[in-house]
Amino acid sequence: MVDVNKAIYSAVKTGKVILGSRRSLNFLKMGKAKFVIVASNIPKDLREVIDYYTKLTSIPVYTYKGTSIDLGHICGKPFPIMMMAIREPGNSNIMELVEKHEE
Repeated sequence: MVDVNKAIYSAVKTGKVILGSRRSLNFLKMGKAKFVIVASNIPKDLREVIDYYTKLTSIPVYTYKGTSIDLGHICGKPFPIMMMAIREPGNSNIMELVEKHEE
């Protein structure tokens, strides 16, 4: 069982993670992300754009159960994070979320 919070925290600390919707979206459009995580309170129009590009690039997207404030807190940041792109998982087991999400 993957602890989502620990996996996200570990990926931020040991891997290569892009924080923020504008930069994450750019990496998604270029197909340079392995995995995308979005907060549960992401605006509908942004979610539609993300869904469009994840289908084009076949990059999986995971909806985090908490809000952008919760996601920012887990990443160790004092600000909300609406979206993040995982480039390298580092020592985390975050990529297991992809497998669980696709089942």
